[in-house]
Amino acid sequence: MSESSEWLIYRGAGEPHGGIDRLPPPPPWRDFAGRDAPAADGRDGQDGDGSADRRLGAYRHIAELHRPGAEELELINAALYLRRPLLVTGGPGAGKSTLAHSVAHELGLGRVLRWPIVSRSTLQDGLYRYDAIARLQDVQIAAHGAGPGATGAGSAESVGSYIRLGPLGTALMPSDRPRVVLIDELDKSDIDLPNDLLNVLEEGEFAIPELERIVDRLPDGEAEVLDDDGNKVKVRGGRVQCRAFPFVVLTSNGERDFPAPLMRRCVHLELGRPDHQRLATFVRAHLGDEAARSGDDLIAHFLERSRSELLATDQLLNAIYLTDAAAPAGRDRLADLLIQRLDRPR
Repeated sequence: MSESSEWLIYRGAGEPHGGIDRLPPPPPWRDFAGRDAPAADGRDGQDGDGSADRRLGAYRHIAELHRPGAEELELINAALYLRRPLLVTGGPGAGKSTLAHSVAHELGLGRVLRWPIVSRSTLQDGLYRYDAIARLQDVQIAAHGAGPGATGAGSAESVGSYIRLGPLGTALMPSDRPRVVLIDELDKSDIDLPNDLLNVLEEGEFAIPELERIVDRLPDGEAEVLDDDGNKVKVRGGRVQCRAFPFVVLTSNGERDFPAPLMRRCVHLELGRPDHQRLATFVRAHLGDEAARSGDDLIAHFLERSRSELLATDQLLNAIYLTDAAAPAGRDRLADLLIQRLDRPR
């Protein structure tokens, strides 16, 4: 095998081998081992799922973390003071989602409640889900006398067992400190979702009709439901009403415009293209000082290309990690393969 191919794990030779054991540890932003830890409930300032390391960088404690500019800091704090959503726009990899994790980490606000938006997302997905089919199945099982676990499935008290709050619904649960909720890539939503969000973001509350209908039959008018952290929480009167309005971060890649009523309810922050220093800090936070130094030429080349091409900073991270870990002879060629323009014709 030539020196340039020694780093290959899969060789395409058709013969089984134990090369998978040579695979190095994953890039820090793709390391999911932290999920073995107990899930944090978000109220003790801890992040138990490893998302902070993946977003902010495993080496952030030794990196000179990027300090936001004066305007960026002012707008973030304006959203905190005014209890208004922060709408963050910018190109892919500009650090929009990372901002939410950075605020949660610095202020000790626990795990970021993330709601990734797709074209089929509805408001109810973010607030709560009611599993009527599971309840019907349990009622049928109980009717046939099969299993004590289904006993009482048809009672009013059991309804809460089939309700799970979504990320936004969990963030609106009453608490003394705000949670951070990330509504990611809102521009990918159906045309109605931005308007549907208006009332919830303005009033800081929402109803759960499945509980409102039976509130007089619930003990003390309360029902236990699961939140997005996997914890049982009590909902009183069939309504969720926040005490501390959450820090809501809405992100957009700028693929569409939003209605004026949503815009006036938000503080708008636009993140520009990162410079060399910010990219170097970004690399250092994720991969360490040595990787940032050895990848300085790749950072410079990335910046040069990004002036005329749409590129994402995570492409740069991938290239520096792989060319450092695998150290192939064709380093520049491999980097170019990984950093391909996102706006090229398909």
